[in-house]
Amino acid sequence: MDLVAHITETFNLSARLKLAAASELAPVIAEATALLSECLLSGGKLLICGNGGSAADAQHFAAELVNRFEMERPGLAAIALTTDSSALTSIANDYDFSMVYSKQVSALGQAGDVLVALSTSGNSRNVMEAVAAAHGRDMRVLALTGSNAGMMAEVLEPGDIRICVPSGHTARIQEVHGLIVHCLCDGIDRIILGVE
Repeated sequence: MDLVAHITETFNLSARLKLAAASELAPVIAEATALLSECLLSGGKLLICGNGGSAADAQHFAAELVNRFEMERPGLAAIALTTDSSALTSIANDYDFSMVYSKQVSALGQAGDVLVALSTSGNSRNVMEAVAAAHGRDMRVLALTGSNAGMMAEVLEPGDIRICVPSGHTARIQEVHGLIVHCLCDGIDRIILGVE
């Protein structure tokens, strides 16, 4: 196996997907940026969840908002629901793993907040339960999925936003989700700070 050629092709596959998806995803990312900015400017917060690599993306997104992205600004209210090991393990132990996010959303979410739900497959039961809990708290949802939004598409409501990466390959979807998170951070900063 020519490992160098394989790695080079992986870079090329990732770059081609990002370039091919740019025109399709840019308008919906802009719409999502406006939703999240409105929430934060109105005193609301973002609750963010996902599993595995998507859990890492949730933590990354929350950190960029609470601390800073590329411009200096006050911290913004964002909580990764993936980080409290005591809450996660107690809920999973006392109830079921499918409820680890929904119970947190029910406890922490308020009307006007936004749930950011990441699922490459669109079939993560605990993420879909979080979506249902968010709707029960009069929250809107931003869902990031792959091309097959799976069952997630069935639980979203009018007013929710879904960003579907046009790929069925988990690694490529996660790479684009990372870029989307950076686009959202940059756009939120530009709106909040009034940067053209």
